[in-house]
This record gives sequence, structure tokens and C-alpha cells, in this order.
Amino acid sequence: MRHAVLLGFATLLATAAENTLTPEEKREGYALLFDGTTMNGWKDPSKKEGPNEAWVVENGTLKTLVKPKFSEDLISAKDYGDFDLKFDWKLSPGANTGLKYRIQREIFLDESKYSGLKFEEMMGRESSHPQSDRKTFTGKKAQLYTVGFEFQLLDNERHPDGRRDASHRTGALYSFIPADKDAAKPVGEWNGSRLVVKGEHFEHWVNGVKVLEGSLKDPRVRQGADERWASAPVIRDLLVNAKPHGPIALQHHGDEVWFRNIRLRELK
Repeated sequence: MRHAVLLGFATLLATAAENTLTPEEKREGYALLFDGTTMNGWKDPSKKEGPNEAWVVENGTLKTLVKPKFSEDLISAKDYGDFDLKFDWKLSPGANTGLKYRIQREIFLDESKYSGLKFEEMMGRESSHPQSDRKTFTGKKAQLYTVGFEFQLLDNERHPDGRRDASHRTGALYSFIPADKDAAKPVGEWNGSRLVVKGEHFEHWVNGVKVLEGSLKDPRVRQGADERWASAPVIRDLLVNAKPHGPIALQHHGDEVWFRNIRLRELK
């Protein structure tokens, strides 16, 4: 009994050590975006009109639920302009997720409204002439899509996107610019990442390694937006002419993933 109590206490201490700021981070102006026990600071999908059990707080982490009513990113309650963000993440085998930033718009898509169309074509119609309604959705497949830029986080070896091309692998500016290096740990282990966004400049870091640095106005962003979103000009234009601020989001892509230690310092 005493051993069990001590083990439980040790587990509690280990959990408590996460989701806290160091003295240095406090001096530098970081703030916690996740307190380890609640969804304060985030738009909890289960509390929205048309509630959706897509995310849960579990053992000091923000964790996806793999079979929600529909897939839905966890979006911050606050907009951010320039910032320095640190966060930890872990993937299940074959998982795909990301951290999205400078989000320009949220779009709810009920795919039953657009049978026979490709995803980008569905989004094109929904973004220009909305037909979907989250509050009354009773179909089989839908998603809340966030239009913005994505720091890709992927099981490069098992997920099909890892074999697709380098702009879809961990560290990339998703579908636009590939990472220069692969610094992720084996799937199932925790990774530490950092995202710096200042004006159009961005930096993606994985486990202390800067894997990508560039500009959101890079010609490859324009080219990628033109190619992917040709059938959705509203979304293309939101990306090409993105406002220099917006929420951040943890992506729900249908897989089991975990986030913790999310700390952000706004840059003036």
C-alpha cells in the first residue's frame, strides 16, 4: 500500500513538473497557453453550438479523441501577431497533425452537401457560398477546417504524406516549403518544438534544431496556393494576402496525438 501511494505521488510530481514556466521563461515574458488541467484559453469543441467531443485533457496533455462526430482543430481563444512559441508533441504510429498559425478563417464543411467533388472543390464552394451548418449536422463526415499556415508534424515513415514529397514531412511549412533537416525523435517519444513568427518571417525548430526558416511571402507559398486552391479562390486569396495576425490551432487529423508545455511570448 505504501509503495502504491509513493508511486502515485511520484507520478503526480512528474505531471506537475510539466506545463509550468521556468524562472527564465517568466523573466522573458512567456505565458502558459495550457495549464495542464483545463482548456482555458482554447475554444473547447464540446462547449460550442453543435458540440463535438474532439479533444480531451488527459494526464497533463491536450489529446485528440480519434472518433469524434467530426474532425476539429483546437483553436486558441486569442489572436496573435508576432510571437515566439514553444510546445511539446507526441505522435501515435502513422499519425498526422500540425500546429497551425496566422489562421485567417474557420470553415465548417459538411461533405454530404458536395458528393463527388474533391476536397479542394468542396472547400471552394463552401467558402464562397456556405451550405453547411454545424448546429444541425447529422451526417457521416464533416470537419472544421482552419485556413492558415501549418508547421507539419508527421510520422514520416508510416504516413502516406511522408512518401508524397518533402513539403509534407515533419518541420515543413505544409505543402509549401520543405524542412532542411529531419530532427524528430522516434514515434512515441516526446519532441520539443519552437515556432517564431515575426512579420512575414518564420522559423520552425524541432528538438533544438532549426529545421526551416523563411518567409510567408516566399514565391513557393504563392505557387503552392495557386496550384492547390485554384478551385477555391477565396482560400487562395486568404493565404496569399494573409493578415499579420490570427489564432493558433492544434490540428485534429483523425489520429491520436498529444500536446503539452505550450508557452508563448508575444514579440513587440
